[in-house]
Amino acid sequence: MTSLAQKLTELVGAAFEAQGLPAELGVVRVSDRPDLCQFQCNGAMAAAKVAKKRPREVAQGVADYLETEYAQATERTSPSQKAGSHGSSHFFKIEIAGPGFINLDVSDDTIAAHLTETASDERRGVAETGNQDQTIILDYGGMNVAKAMHVGHLRPSVIGDCLKNIMSFAGYNALGDIHMGDWGLQMGQIISAFELSHPEWAYFGDGPYPDAPLFNYAELEEIYPQASAACKDDPDRLELARAATKALQEGKPGYKALWQHFMDLSIADIKDNLAPLGIEFDIWKGEADVDQFIPEIAEDLKSRGIAEDSEGAVVVNVEREDDNKDMPPLMFFKSDGAVTYGTTDVATIYDRVKLYDNLLKIIYVVDKRQSLHFEQVFRSAQRAGYVDGIELKHIGNGTVNGDDGKPFKTREGKAMTFRGMVGAAIDKATTRLDEAELAQDMSDEERAEVARKIAVAALKYTELSNQAHVDYIFDLDRMITFEGKTGPYLLYQAVRIQSLLKKAEVQGIGFAEDEFVLQEGDRSLVLLLAELPDHFDMALKNYTPHVLCEYAYRLAQEFSSFYGNCHILSEEDEAVRASRLALCLLTYRQLKLVLGVLGIEIPERM
Repeated sequence: MTSLAQKLTELVGAAFEAQGLPAELGVVRVSDRPDLCQFQCNGAMAAAKVAKKRPREVAQGVADYLETEYAQATERTSPSQKAGSHGSSHFFKIEIAGPGFINLDVSDDTIAAHLTETASDERRGVAETGNQDQTIILDYGGMNVAKAMHVGHLRPSVIGDCLKNIMSFAGYNALGDIHMGDWGLQMGQIISAFELSHPEWAYFGDGPYPDAPLFNYAELEEIYPQASAACKDDPDRLELARAATKALQEGKPGYKALWQHFMDLSIADIKDNLAPLGIEFDIWKGEADVDQFIPEIAEDLKSRGIAEDSEGAVVVNVEREDDNKDMPPLMFFKSDGAVTYGTTDVATIYDRVKLYDNLLKIIYVVDKRQSLHFEQVFRSAQRAGYVDGIELKHIGNGTVNGDDGKPFKTREGKAMTFRGMVGAAIDKATTRLDEAELAQDMSDEERAEVARKIAVAALKYTELSNQAHVDYIFDLDRMITFEGKTGPYLLYQAVRIQSLLKKAEVQGIGFAEDEFVLQEGDRSLVLLLAELPDHFDMALKNYTPHVLCEYAYRLAQEFSSFYGNCHILSEEDEAVRASRLALCLLTYRQLKLVLGVLGIEIPERM
């Protein structure tokens, strides 16, 4: 299935072909002037040069063909066809406007037939354009081991997870890779700090090493900033940390055992932080997993003249002739032999290409301030020939800011923890439920779960409705309200539909889920329902979840107008009442589909 606009594009494209013109000129789009027409085709403008005619002449030829092949209905809803026509009554209005715009209104029968197909299709008309043999890896999250997650992890985690959902729904084998920071100097800082404070631990001797850690995550999280500060203030401590890092990377058994405890505790904490948001990763790898490949990559790049010595360091020149700005080389080895983030990122690409057949894309959702870094990494991998035919894409996300326009912090001036931010959102959602008297007959357990879903909807919708690169102000009061362009508003409308459908069930009002008898007041809603595939395709093609957010908001708004202006349960005409209940059900299912792709759950009630 496709959208209604895509179906009309096929019809109008055939009309252009009949005039000896390219079918692709017949693209039909939803009109941005619904007061004038439902759909519009502007292809006659471009066709005029090819046809060597005035645009209105071309448009008239297309219109005449459509009139003949798809008889224009005399009423919006009419099962009849014009005498002598061998087509169906697809159109109610076909007219030429301005210099050659083709304005189209579709008959209600055609719209109803499209809705019937949509209602019968679990995907609501969204095509599977990918397949499970094509793998897309999304690199997002990027948490550091032994370091508390903070508010800055919200954007890449939510955006990356949503893009994974979009690509999975499109049919691809989409995998989320957390790519943890687990192998740099910070590991040596923590190891050396533990060795100074607990020299008796078996990790710093010949073993055997404990199966369970001798510390908990809170202690690990506390020692990290202390060790980092000590290394900044004391050159000797920094040297100890560097030596510990080197020993770890060379495979010292006690240090490796200690490091594995860092990993186990950190992964458990990350999962616990992300659980309320329903965000999960498919691949739990970090920099350490590709350390083994660095020597062979270095040898390969050097042997082919791609990596070069430069003042004691090893670099990969990535500058191109068509660059209009300076492009510094990627530092592969520092002058002391240490690797960089660029080194491990190239090695990670190398590893992914080896592991996954039919790897189609690697998409990075990382702070936009890292754009130069990723350009260097991508160019290095491309120059090495590691990614032939594979798309590399960096989707740079903006920052979450406070009222001062700077990265969001607590009142104490510290970066807010991820757990603290989610907890504050849940508290605010609970307060909103109480203020609106929506939780009076809920158990404590149900109230807590509804509050969590509202908080998650607020956080995710705010993140995703903004374009990824745009910074935004973190304001819980604005985010968690049941009015306006917010996640809770969408949940409220979805729950309202569920409530309406339950009332119909209680009253014994049955209806067919795929039969529609359209009325004047239904038309705006049904036309919007028919647009879903177009918006999904755009979000998939351009990596833009905000397109789906905008569509979900418009759909919720349109249903609210429909609900306020049309009789539904009180409608006396049984056929119209059944049709409107079917519309309510289809609207709910499409909202649920879109919100599900956005990672937002709908509560049973609120």
